[in-house]
Amino acid sequence: MKYYIIAGEASGDLHGSNLIKALKKTDHNAEFRAWGGDMMQAAGAEIVKHYRDLAFMGFAEVVMNLHTILNNLSFCKKDILNYKPDALILIDYPGFNLRIARWAKTQGLKIIYYISPQVWAWKENRVKTIKECVDEMLVILPFEKAFYQKWHYDVTYVGHPLVEVIDEYSKKDASENSILSSIQKPIIALLPGSRKQEILKKLPVMLEVSRHFTNYQFVVAKAPGQDDSFYNELLNQYPDVKSVSGKTYDLLLHAKAALVTSGTATLETALFSVPEVVCYKGSPISYAIAKRVIKIKYISLVNLIMDKPVVKELIQHDLTTANIITELRDILYNPVRIEQLKTDYRQLRDILSRGGHASDNAARAISSFLQGEQS
Repeated sequence: MKYYIIAGEASGDLHGSNLIKALKKTDHNAEFRAWGGDMMQAAGAEIVKHYRDLAFMGFAEVVMNLHTILNNLSFCKKDILNYKPDALILIDYPGFNLRIARWAKTQGLKIIYYISPQVWAWKENRVKTIKECVDEMLVILPFEKAFYQKWHYDVTYVGHPLVEVIDEYSKKDASENSILSSIQKPIIALLPGSRKQEILKKLPVMLEVSRHFTNYQFVVAKAPGQDDSFYNELLNQYPDVKSVSGKTYDLLLHAKAALVTSGTATLETALFSVPEVVCYKGSPISYAIAKRVIKIKYISLVNLIMDKPVVKELIQHDLTTANIITELRDILYNPVRIEQLKTDYRQLRDILSRGGHASDNAARAISSFLQGEQS
């Protein structure tokens, strides 16, 4: 069969590459044309557009690049029609992909969505579009199935693709990274996010904590998109704090504990079995808007999936140096807390990997769906 896949971000390229490998196991004649990146290309896809050319973050940047975005949409539609795929597979990237799904439905294409947009957090009205346009939705968070059931829309839970990625990475020899393996003290990882504004809000508070844990080595995970000079201004008052760039997983392999901003990083940290404190702080206006718009009980994926406060969340005014110190001491020195975290992390991994790896489950679900459509 011929598959047309659209992934517009680095994470989509990673998960798309594993899906391609899994689909090749179930469909030996599979052909792939895709929007993605180097990993999907290495897995066997012909890349039409690289995700680096598609990343427009923020309202102002989107407006400034509106002409390019519209041209990309137009090009994508023509390219899909020329390729005549048996299935269109959309991976996350909702702003673009839901527009393509709406159009593709009018063309009679079979539409599969892998990794649902986070409509359960905000923009719930997108569910209507998904119900109308997506033939098969494959979700990666267990509570998403129940969420969609409220909308009378049946979806398939396949597990989380990060489990297999981290399983594979954890097989590496932890001594491979000379920068980290040469550190004599136990490491505390600082993961302050990827965007400048969030880093500026959270990293200074995290860094101040390092002065109170002199027996530990604090190491900052730099975001690939930010210049060293940006971090140097923040780190120059903390000569004992080290940093690494593009090596977050290596850092988590070595870490004894971590201070982590909200997002996927909270889940990655848990899957590496690293005790963590979740740290979030935004501008007062942004936080006030978020509280009104985002309707979720927790901000970390770990707590959302487990539906209980597994990891401590320090949000907005609660994100202080004193509070971080208290929580960090708890996950470093309290044996009861440490043991409970280990138990919860094991349950989390079990929930996210039930039935095998997500990419294999997704490939089987896609094959089953397409075979059912043909019969």
